[in-house]
Amino acid sequence: MEASLARALMSDEEWAFFERFIFAVRAPNGRKPTNHRLVLDGIFWIARTGAPWRDLPGEFGKWSSVYRQFRRWTLAGLWEDIMEALNQSGSVPSALQMIDSTVIRAHHQAAGAKRGTPRQGFGRSRGGFTTKIHLLVNAHGLPMRTEITPGQTSDYLGFDLVMADNLPRPSVLLADRGYDADKIRDGMEGRNVLPVIPMRKSRKKRIGVDRSLYRLRNLVERCFNKLKNARRVATRYDKTAESFLGFIDITSIRLWIRHLST
Repeated sequence: MEASLARALMSDEEWAFFERFIFAVRAPNGRKPTNHRLVLDGIFWIARTGAPWRDLPGEFGKWSSVYRQFRRWTLAGLWEDIMEALNQSGSVPSALQMIDSTVIRAHHQAAGAKRGTPRQGFGRSRGGFTTKIHLLVNAHGLPMRTEITPGQTSDYLGFDLVMADNLPRPSVLLADRGYDADKIRDGMEGRNVLPVIPMRKSRKKRIGVDRSLYRLRNLVERCFNKLKNARRVATRYDKTAESFLGFIDITSIRLWIRHLST
C-alpha cells in the first residue's frame, strides 16, 4: 500500500484561524463550495517541499484546481490581509523591530513571465537570476512585512518598501551597516524612532551604537533561516512576483500561528 504524502496537515485550530479570512474573500458564483481546507493544505505542501504544481499528490485534489485557487487568493490580497491582521492584533510587542535582506537564487525555469524579468523581481548576476527579500521583524523574530526586488537592489530602496505606514511604529529599529545612510537615520529620528545601526567605514561623522542592543539583531537572521525551511522560499521557482511573495507570506503566517499556539 502506497504511503500517504499528506503529512503535517493543519490542525483544527489552525484551520479555524484561516477559515474566517478565506470565506471573507470568497466570491459566491453558484458553484458547489470547494474543500478549501484540503486546497490550503495542498498549497502548504507545495510551499514546504518546493515541488512543481504538477507533482501535487492527488489526495489534495486536481493540481490545476489547487493552483488556480492559490492564484485567486494571492491576487485578491488574502495573505496580505492576514499579515496585517496579525500585526494589528497587539498579541506580540512591536516596539523593537529589525530589518534585513537576503538574496535568493532563482531556478532557470522561473524566468520568462510577461512584462519582463525586472518587473517580476529578477536581477541578473554571474550565477543567474536572483531576487532579494527585504524583511521587517518584531521583538519575537516574527515577520511583519516582506517585499521583493531584483537581487542587485540597494537595501536603501528595500527600507522604504517595508517600513509601511499601516504597521505598528517601532521605538527602536535595528539594522546592519548596509542601512547606514543619513536619509534613513533622519527619517527614523523624525518619527521618534531610535536607529541602532553600525557606521560604515567611510562615514566621516562618527556615530556610536549600543552593542548590547544590537546583538538582538540576530532575530531577523534566525527568521530568514525559518522562512527558508520552506523550499519554495529558499529557491525561487515562481515566474511572477505575486506568487513568490505569496509563498513568503504564507510561510510567515504559519510562523505566527505556531508562535501564538505555544
